[in-house]
Amino acid sequence: HVQLVESGGGSVQAGGSLKLSCLASGLIYEPPSMGWFRQAPGKEREGVAGIGGNGVPSYADSVKGRFTISEDKDKNILHLQMNNLKSEDTAIYYCAIRSTYRADGKTVVLGPLDADELLGEEWYNFWGQGTQVTVS
Repeated sequence: HVQLVESGGGSVQAGGSLKLSCLASGLIYEPPSMGWFRQAPGKEREGVAGIGGNGVPSYADSVKGRFTISEDKDKNILHLQMNNLKSEDTAIYYCAIRSTYRADGKTVVLGPLDADELLGEEWYNFWGQGTQVTVS
């Protein structure tokens, strides 16, 4: 049973920093792709940052130069360092994993995402519950 738990959210003033973490448990296979998404009030969820099996990250234009995604594979933790936060970064932040899984006795293999797919939520199959980030 795969479970993703985000932490690190909170309230911060504009220009401040936060570091989000996502602990993954129950993984049988090493996920080939992981990402962070966010949903602001009244808006659709959008991709913020993603990282594939080759370790090369992809970022939304709105966060480039301010956010950094990283992973600790040994501990199954995904991070999102957010610097120079702006009011428009206020949202619920979700981590997501694309991972091979077992269902009905069969193994469903999911390969890594291309760079232009990393920010597409349709490609991920496991999601956390989200953590609130508020920038004032």
